[in-house]
Amino acid sequence: MTKTAFLFSGQGAQQLGMARDLYDQHESVKTTFDEASKALGYDLRALIDHDEEKLNETKYTQPAILTTSVAIMRLLNENGIKPDVVAGLSLGEYSALVASEIIDFQEAVKLVAKRGQYMTEAAPTGSGKMVAVMNTEPALIEEICQKASERGIVSPANYNMPAQIVIGGEVLAVDYAVELLKEAGVRKLIELKVSGPFHTAILKPASEKLALELDKINFKSFELPLISNTSAKVMQEDEVKALLTHQVMEPVRFYESVETMQKLGVTRFIEVGPGKVLSGFIKKIDKNAEFTNVCDIATFEALISQ
Repeated sequence: MTKTAFLFSGQGAQQLGMARDLYDQHESVKTTFDEASKALGYDLRALIDHDEEKLNETKYTQPAILTTSVAIMRLLNENGIKPDVVAGLSLGEYSALVASEIIDFQEAVKLVAKRGQYMTEAAPTGSGKMVAVMNTEPALIEEICQKASERGIVSPANYNMPAQIVIGGEVLAVDYAVELLKEAGVRKLIELKVSGPFHTAILKPASEKLALELDKINFKSFELPLISNTSAKVMQEDEVKALLTHQVMEPVRFYESVETMQKLGVTRFIEVGPGKVLSGFIKKIDKNAEFTNVCDIATFEALISQ
């Protein structure tokens, strides 16, 4: 039997006006945005539609993407499209938590707004950098990051797919790692436009503050298996707070998470939320996998008409 995984977008997928067409045509989408605005204390829909500068600030980006993703997920559920397994990339893990019903949506929205604020405080714009290393063995990247650490914080931050691993950290250390990688024969390195070197030790202060917020939340039982970014395994109820605390400063293991889902019998992946970055990763990880993304009216109608 075909099993379906919902994958949820991470930070960087945001777009001005995202999901506006779905908002205008579907009451459940509007209700989701109304719930978020009430929880946050400001008009989230208006911000997404009209304020690109704020939309790209982490403390606003995170609730905006979470809300868009949950709204689309609810619409899919209403139309009989439901997942057997869920996962998300970085921030997207919080959408997956809502999908698995272990946390209420409004509570999650408030939590990611704080998470975004803590991340910005720990790693303000310009405090570090991230570079995608292409077509290079993970062991070599890890070894070089270890060596470059003599000049500051640098480590793998995102294991996106076997041919793309992102490193991040303090500027001098990342630059040194890039120099060493080039000396080792690595030909393709791409500096990323990001607001901070997330999923590195620079985020330790954010991790500590987030831990205090997570202690206030009464998590429920999982209704669906959720694959953790941090462990690339099915998240257990007694480790949720610890994994989310570590997640912000430890690497995202996306392609290992996909392998775990495949071992659970997943053959169809639906990327839920803005953008289609994860669909691109899936295409490279497994050429035989069935995948699609749902981010607007056109992609939603294409999926439900299948």
